[in-house]
Amino acid sequence: MKNYWEKTINFQEYFNIADERVNNPIEGDEKQEYYNLGVQRMNRTLKTFKVEDDLVEAFKAKNFNGKILIISEPWCGDASATVPALSLFFEACGTDSKIFLRDSDTSLIDQFLTDGTQSIPKVIILNEDFSVKATWGPRPAYGMQLLKKFKENPETYPREEFYNDLQVYYAKNRGRDVIQEIIELL
Repeated sequence: MKNYWEKTINFQEYFNIADERVNNPIEGDEKQEYYNLGVQRMNRTLKTFKVEDDLVEAFKAKNFNGKILIISEPWCGDASATVPALSLFFEACGTDSKIFLRDSDTSLIDQFLTDGTQSIPKVIILNEDFSVKATWGPRPAYGMQLLKKFKENPETYPREEFYNDLQVYYAKNRGRDVIQEIIELL
């Protein structure tokens, strides 16, 4: 894991990549609209996220001294709602958190598949010696419930409604559930 950690970027660099893609689109890139949405959603999260004292206290009570490695891409809808909140939270707690771009080297995400897929974001909780303590992702429990509902019956719960419900949840929750779920893994 140490080798992957050495290839990570910080949140500002991650955001800059997304912003660059929005301002200088690559013609024919099928993910272009998702970069645009990602920047909008990340900006929303950055404006509305507040570090909550109870979560900081819960985190400190765990006496965690490791690192947080987030596998992500700035075009990912789930990531655009969660990665900024995680980055801000761990920064406020004085814990190293870095981002590994999934598509730059898929050998990392291939070690942490979700139901056989390279779903992101994926949070790898690392001990001080870079061993893996736990993993989280790609969505909080409520988001996974929405996905299950969609997959069970897309005729009555269409994709557009699922995506809308998920983004409304992310906007209202502001990263709290994600942070809480990760603290529980420590």
